[in-house]
Amino acid sequence: MQTRGKMFDDLSKLMTNAMGVAQGARTEAETAMKGWMDRWLADRDFVTREEFDAVRAMAQKAREENEALKARLDALEAGAGKTKDGKAKG
Repeated sequence: MQTRGKMFDDLSKLMTNAMGVAQGARTEAETAMKGWMDRWLADRDFVTREEFDAVRAMAQKAREENEALKARLDALEAGAGKTKDGKAKG
């Protein structure tokens, strides 16, 4: 009976070690795949979501500033007695 218990213990240790090796291989494969995907995406000049959102916010701010400057210019031209094409009224 003692040898049967030792055999199961040895088999259990073997299975535990095999699972550890499999987990290590899985982690290594995931790391390799992630590295490959990162390089592939970088080669295609894709941007991250954070970069896209930052540029989008900058464009929105610039658009708002342009609209405000246009309104201010129109008001200044109206006050100076000029039409939108820059010619004097009259």
